[in-house]
Amino acid sequence: MDSVIQDMNPVLQMLTVMSLFSLLPFVFCCMTCFLRFTIVFSLLKTAMGVQVPPAIVTIGLCMILTFYTMGGVFQQMYERGSVPYQKNQNLIAAIDEGSKPLKEFMMKQTRETDLAFFIELKHKTPPKSPEDITIWEVAPAYILSELKTAFEIGFIVFVPFIVLDLVVANILLALGMFMLSPTIISLPFKLLIFIAVDGWALIVQGLVQSYN
Repeated sequence: MDSVIQDMNPVLQMLTVMSLFSLLPFVFCCMTCFLRFTIVFSLLKTAMGVQVPPAIVTIGLCMILTFYTMGGVFQQMYERGSVPYQKNQNLIAAIDEGSKPLKEFMMKQTRETDLAFFIELKHKTPPKSPEDITIWEVAPAYILSELKTAFEIGFIVFVPFIVLDLVVANILLALGMFMLSPTIISLPFKLLIFIAVDGWALIVQGLVQSYN
């Protein structure tokens, strides 16, 4: 494989790299902690029953938190990828080497059962070492694991707000206010409790620390 990369025409290398660059949005959204952040914040807004903050603010916060959380991984990717490029100007080898820290990050966050499933589909015999597993085999297992984890966190976030909705609904029912929507009454209390416990800080800190 290395000899093929070394002998590849520079023009073909450039075309291949430009094609890979088109995958960068997919890589950032699905192969980093950005995936977990966006799902949890979306579930939080649904649980509270509000449309604020706007989507662009939420996405911006998720991007900043992603760069903060994965700053060390991105730095390792740059350092390891720059070595083969500076040595022989081989872009393909640089991308291959630079993707290894990202693969290691995903493997640490991936459940063993999810990873084993995709590896068994691809390999007839188990790989001898993690180096034999490609990043494209780790990626679907990582995405599946992140979806599970994000929904688990979302469930924990949902529970307090559901309890508050039930309490308000029962009080209105006892008072005979059948025509008044419980959501209208519970929303200010949701915001008050969320502010009182410093909810944004708790959720952000919890999400960032979940990767340490």
